[in-house]
Amino acid sequence: MADTIAVVLSTHAPLQSPPLGPPPAPQAPAARTGYPGFHHGVSLLHGWVPQVVAFVAVLLLVIAFARATRRWWVLWMPVCVVAGVVAAWAAWDFTADQGLASDPAPVLLWACVGLTAAGLVAAVVGLRTGGWWQRIAAVLAVPVALLYTGMVLNQWVGYYPTVQAAWDALNADPLPHQVDADELPELRNTDVGTGRIVEVDIPEAGSDFRHRQEYVYLPPAWFAGDKPPALPTVMMIGGEFNTPADWVRSGQIMPAVDAFAAKNGGVTPVLVFVDSGGSFNNDTECVNGPRGNAADHLTKDVPGYLESEFGVAKDPARWAVIGWSMGGTCAVDLAVMHPELFGTFVDIAGDLGPTSGTKEQTIKRLYGGNADAWAQFDPMTVMQRHGPYTGVVGVFDDLTALKRGNGQQQNEQQRGGGQQHPGQQPAGQQKMNFPGAPKVTEDQIGKGGRDGVQDTNEEGAAEQLCDEGRKVGIDCTVHTTVGGHTWQFAASAFTSTFPWLTARLGIPVPGLSS
Repeated sequence: MADTIAVVLSTHAPLQSPPLGPPPAPQAPAARTGYPGFHHGVSLLHGWVPQVVAFVAVLLLVIAFARATRRWWVLWMPVCVVAGVVAAWAAWDFTADQGLASDPAPVLLWACVGLTAAGLVAAVVGLRTGGWWQRIAAVLAVPVALLYTGMVLNQWVGYYPTVQAAWDALNADPLPHQVDADELPELRNTDVGTGRIVEVDIPEAGSDFRHRQEYVYLPPAWFAGDKPPALPTVMMIGGEFNTPADWVRSGQIMPAVDAFAAKNGGVTPVLVFVDSGGSFNNDTECVNGPRGNAADHLTKDVPGYLESEFGVAKDPARWAVIGWSMGGTCAVDLAVMHPELFGTFVDIAGDLGPTSGTKEQTIKRLYGGNADAWAQFDPMTVMQRHGPYTGVVGVFDDLTALKRGNGQQQNEQQRGGGQQHPGQQPAGQQKMNFPGAPKVTEDQIGKGGRDGVQDTNEEGAAEQLCDEGRKVGIDCTVHTTVGGHTWQFAASAFTSTFPWLTARLGIPVPGLSS
């Protein structure tokens, strides 16, 4: 390991000779199993747990609704139905209006919302009708139906893949291989086997951003020798609703990181899992504004702290940023705004730019009505104003949803190095449309979670950003994969990109480095 580290320390530029090609496209997670790293533990995404909860919820709701009186069926049952329809429509309308989803929610989710609301009304108005057992069943039906609604939502986004992941998050249990900061000196100059994760409280250094505790992954190579080697660093950013630990808990990327580290002599980049929101539901989009100066935190507080506390490399060619969903948008934005800090970015299913609804809503919500501030953080505008970049490389791992109508998947497509443009139809394939498909206009692409390729094969945000980037010297590649907007895809994209990214940042990787 010491020889490998010496090579790393002597490597000053990540570009290989011949130049390092793009990483492979991510593997689309299977519908039932998601991604190989998610098989461990009792699944919340498929299997017996969701099925049992669904059965109990349906049974209790049937008992709650099945009253014997004529007055119930003539008066109160229609009230329950109306309440359920209104609740389902309101939930759908709110999700669409706020741009909370990048692909359509399953119809089952809205059905569950409606049935939960109808069950609540039945429990209230039915307190004086039916037998005692029926009234008890009606009351129990509400939390069980609500639980199943949460499970359907979780299956859609893949936030908690297993019961253990959900339990660990709710109880704030330690992350895999997590140690306290005061234990690190004892591990210095030892063979730790696997890397360690340490919780950190990064001090404010110009941002005035109130953030939560963040995490740093230190690979085995960091512990070798009398002092830490100057390893490269990857900043990891999660989605719109997030915690700093989401890449570890929901993405479950650590088995893949540990496996790669073991194959690469214990040498990988340092990973810093940052807080881009300050709280779970504060969507900052990594900009400075009324919701907090998240951009300043990520560019002023974090790099300096990692360099001083963990001895990581300062060269921007040795820094990268990876983001998923909203974090993907952040990754592009941070790289094009701060090429003096980040030389590489990976955008996994991000938007065209920081968004919170339409452009007008975004300016109001994220920037307090300041249109100039919007332009300062809009990556298309930033690239046009900046002019030529030197040494900046990016990867876009984008998504297009499953086709409905023929039951077949679109072939995975790539753009870059002369590969097929995702906006072009494969020979013999017709563009598919279906009822309820989003009607995306040119000025809507990338806004409110719309990427312009959802179910229609239209050219989307990733292509626009890469096109603009190429004009100003940014070397970028676009992968478009059929699949859902879930953490399982984010993990698959990370796993396929990580070896390439390691080599890009200057660490020798067999088969990738010259």
